[in-house]
Parts: sequence; C-alpha cells; structure tokens
Amino acid sequence: MSFRHLIGGAVALSAVAAGTVGVAGTASAAAPAAVVAAQGGHGKHGGHDGHGKHGRATAPERVLSNSALVRASHEFVESARRHGNQRVTMVIMERAGTIRLVVRTRKSGPQTFISAKRKAYTAVAFGQPTSALAGNETIKQIPGTLTLPGGVPVKFKGFPIAGIGVGGAPDGRIDEMIANDVLRAIER
Repeated sequence: MSFRHLIGGAVALSAVAAGTVGVAGTASAAAPAAVVAAQGGHGKHGGHDGHGKHGRATAPERVLSNSALVRASHEFVESARRHGNQRVTMVIMERAGTIRLVVRTRKSGPQTFISAKRKAYTAVAFGQPTSALAGNETIKQIPGTLTLPGGVPVKFKGFPIAGIGVGGAPDGRIDEMIANDVLRAIER
C-alpha cells in the first residue's frame, strides 16, 4: 500500500513526521515535496507549469506555515501562563474554514473549544477582532459566530487568511490579550 493510499488523497494531514506534533498542514509551496507528490500535485517537481496537472485552472492560496503554527502553539501556552495560568483553548482556522491548530491548556473545559472555534471563525470571516464586532446585531445572528473578545484575524496584505480564537478565561479581554500575543508570534 502506498503513502497516497494511506492518506486517501486528503489535503489535511498530520505533521507528526515533520516534528510538529498536533499541527495539521495543507499541501502548499511550503509543504514537503513528498506530501505534494503523495497528493498527486506536480508543482516544481513534476515538470508541468507550476500549477500541477490542472494547469491554469488552479491558483496558490496563502496559508500559515507549519513553523508559524508551532510558534503560535508555544506562545499560546506561555501567554496563558503569564496571564494567570488561564485554562483556555486556542483554535486557528484558515479562511476556508479549515481548523489548522487546536491547543488546550491543562484543565480547560470542553466549552472553551466551542468558544475558541467560533471566535476564530468570526475573526477570519469578517477580518476584524471579535471585540470590534460586539455591537453588530447582524453578525450575532449568523450561525457559528461569536462576538465576545478573544478572536483576532491574521492578515496577508490586508486580507484575512486565518483567525485566532481563544476561549475560556473569566474575562474575554484576557482571551484577546492571549490571542494578540499569538498573533505577534506568528508575525515574527
């Protein structure tokens, strides 16, 4: 059985082999050649035009690198500790809605994941911190959104490519401080 059959052609796969335990990555220009080849893409290694076997019908998409996600993970744990050993969860979601990273501190409750996920979704969908959307009644009506503080967008050239959501602190302002610490770590 080949590697391709083992992953079933899935785009998201565990990065354990790359040494980034808990981080899921997508095939992109930064992905290892083996992953791109296993997914049927050709890119630089296949002798085509750089767009895989689909030619000009495909386009590159900006996503966070695995190394940025590792930095985010480390900073999240340290920031939660610095802000009073918070029992929180962080979710990083791509623009397409794919969850790229989930990290929980010890003893964080199950509700913290739901809160963090909804904040990440809201931040990336609207390209603003969730605290800036708190008074927007229309956004509050959209399923899956949460306008409590703790969600911040990650932008590339002004366009949101990911959302960081943190949930679980007794005050959303603490969630947002942690999310902003993570954002700064990603931008390094």
